[in-house]
Amino acid sequence: MSDVKMLSERIDALEPRLAFQDDTIETLNQTITDQWKQIDALTRQMAAMNERLQEAEAQAPAPGNERPPHY
Repeated sequence: MSDVKMLSERIDALEPRLAFQDDTIETLNQTITDQWKQIDALTRQMAAMNERLQEAEAQAPAPGNERPPHY
């Protein structure tokens, strides 16, 4: 009977650890999901800003080879 009691005690000791690990895994999973959403949003924002910059550069007047007015 002591073997059964010892196994029961070991199982009882493992159950809280398993519950804690499950909670930790769920928390980490949620953190990773939130970070991927943020990365995706930042990537889209960066692409939009890059597009705006290219449009602004295309519309900017070309620099001429004119002498500055103080010459």
